[in-house]
Amino acid sequence: MNIMVIDVPAESGGALSVLNDFYKEVVEHDSKDINWIFVLSTPALKETKKIKILNFPWIKKSWGHRFYFDQVIAPKLVKEYRIDKVFSLQNVVIPRVVCEQVLYVHQSLPFVDYKFSFKENKLFWVYQKIIGKNIIKSIKKAEKVIVQTEWMKKACIEKTQIQASKIEVIPPIINVEIERYFESSEKSLSTFFYPASGLLYKNHQLILNACRDLKSRTNKHFEIILTLTGNENPYVEDLYRQVQREHLPISFEGPKTRREVFELYTQSILIFPSYIETFGLPILEVRLHKGIIFAANTSFAKEILKGYENAKFFEVFDSKELSILMYKILNNKEVYRKSPDIQENQIEIKKQLIDFLVED
Repeated sequence: MNIMVIDVPAESGGALSVLNDFYKEVVEHDSKDINWIFVLSTPALKETKKIKILNFPWIKKSWGHRFYFDQVIAPKLVKEYRIDKVFSLQNVVIPRVVCEQVLYVHQSLPFVDYKFSFKENKLFWVYQKIIGKNIIKSIKKAEKVIVQTEWMKKACIEKTQIQASKIEVIPPIINVEIERYFESSEKSLSTFFYPASGLLYKNHQLILNACRDLKSRTNKHFEIILTLTGNENPYVEDLYRQVQREHLPISFEGPKTRREVFELYTQSILIFPSYIETFGLPILEVRLHKGIIFAANTSFAKEILKGYENAKFFEVFDSKELSILMYKILNNKEVYRKSPDIQENQIEIKKQLIDFLVED
């Protein structure tokens, strides 16, 4: 059998992590009768006897190049390599092919309640109004669909009216070796941490607003750490100027290694105001580290944190509600509860992606 894995958008962040994790599954899987063809843009994965890597870096030049690849080149590759099954990790199926297609949907923008205007963010508007329609059509065309969370499954069913049996929920496998857990101390209970990129829906402005409010409520020392440099885009540049002008206790420390992030999970409280995520990986990672989490009241956060005692929620755009949570923890009005054994805090992983893909 010849299986094509197509993921030309993956270049960094969560999309690249999903690709790398699946590639590792393929390498480790005992599937001698399967030939794998990975169709990618720039990621440099290693070829093996059963894995062929096809790179098309020119796809990244423009939307036009990507459109040409999807409509012309991709269908030709299916015919050239006599593909029996396509596994698309890029939210859309390959057009005009007759083989079975399994679709992995991890773009949540077309399914969230919040709608971006063209003026607010052109790219997100395009994803919701144009690309989103293609994703919905692809879900209908695919033989099988994989999503990461139950809320995404429900959202897909609501948008497409397909049968629930067509969609499988497979959460990301978290390869985390916990070296230390959260330690409750004066410093950790006054340090807040948000590991996130500078995208608008990551909602950093809410943290700044909450910080202003908290300063007016208490004289106690506290610090907020962000994994931004301050110059990622105009939105982040404006955030940085606000912090500098008002002398807010917020540090722009830039990107951190995975080990550094995990270390901070044990020494700080996670603030997670993002309102558009498919999964929200830091939430689960902090839960596994038995830390304290202040998260926006969203479907994905409620699902991941169900039954977790050290999680508190605030409304997505209510900065005062967040500042009150921060105030309570600073003034010992909120008590940290030591969690039970870590195994009770894990989301159940039913199977790997590859198991679902190669099953009879």
